[in-house]
Amino acid sequence: MEDGRLCQWSVFRSLLAIVQWWSFNVTVIIINKWIFQKLDFKFPLSVSCVHFITSSIGAYTVIKVLKLKPLIVVDPEDRWKRIFPMSFVFCVNIVLGNVSLRYIPVSFMQTIKSFTPATTVFLQWLVWRKYFDWRIWASLVPIVGGILLTSITELSFNMFGFCAALFGCLATSTKTILAESLLHGYKFDSINTVYYMAPFATLILGVPAMLLEGNGIIEWFQTHPSPWPALIIIFSSGVLAFCLNFSIFYVIHSTTAVTFNVAGNLKVAVAVLISWMIFKNPISSLNAIGCGITLVGCTFYGYVRHMLAQQPPGTPRTPRTPRNRMEQLLPLVNNNDKLDDKV
Repeated sequence: MEDGRLCQWSVFRSLLAIVQWWSFNVTVIIINKWIFQKLDFKFPLSVSCVHFITSSIGAYTVIKVLKLKPLIVVDPEDRWKRIFPMSFVFCVNIVLGNVSLRYIPVSFMQTIKSFTPATTVFLQWLVWRKYFDWRIWASLVPIVGGILLTSITELSFNMFGFCAALFGCLATSTKTILAESLLHGYKFDSINTVYYMAPFATLILGVPAMLLEGNGIIEWFQTHPSPWPALIIIFSSGVLAFCLNFSIFYVIHSTTAVTFNVAGNLKVAVAVLISWMIFKNPISSLNAIGCGITLVGCTFYGYVRHMLAQQPPGTPRTPRTPRNRMEQLLPLVNNNDKLDDKV
């Protein structure tokens, strides 16, 4: 009886974690698109800067004030040698995501973002010379095919937004790969990651945001009919962005790797559906099919990785890195599959 209740509570906890993760993720995406499109606040660098500032404050509050998470201590030297380069890539990743969101629909942006597994595998193979099982490569075919079909049939296609989203995938992949070497020896969760990287990202982005968008923001503030309510929405998006990082930590510790992968792809489908209901961006049937193929491919890719990771000792596993000079220079660690491309 007790085992049954524990099982029911575990299932309920997992569902609750997934639902609140979906809620924060979809809300952040929709509210950012609303800021760019409805509030006419077309300043993605400044929006990203607001997110970094609020996330820095939120992470400090959670770790130092409320003490809900223990602080992972990092040597001062490592903060500049390891954390700072990661923060730069982290900053580029967030900025490119917001830039793409300004120019292309949420549905198209989310579909392109699903290309991240393919870019991660390709970069690991190209730069780190990692060997991947043929089933990994085969699982990437529907992802690439779905992205191509979606791009060709996108009715609201914008080349600048498309390139920003595509390079955002490369930035996400680079961040994941660099984390294996630069953060070697540190087991960061999403909150500690934000605690260390968000302040650096604010320093990196603050000056460019002021120089490139400062005059535009002043003009927007003078001409917008309701600037103060709009600013409240903009800062609220930053608070929700931090809550999203906290929800990622919660859902990772409440679900299995397979559940996390499937839930992540279903989350994309939910974001696409809700954004279409709100913004009414046109979606052709072929475009919807391409998006569906991409999401199925991502789910299949996650399943293949999980199955290969479950192989018994002695069975060749993937990825496998040949012992070469590059590997010696950049030591790799076995990260939890659930954290790949998610933080």
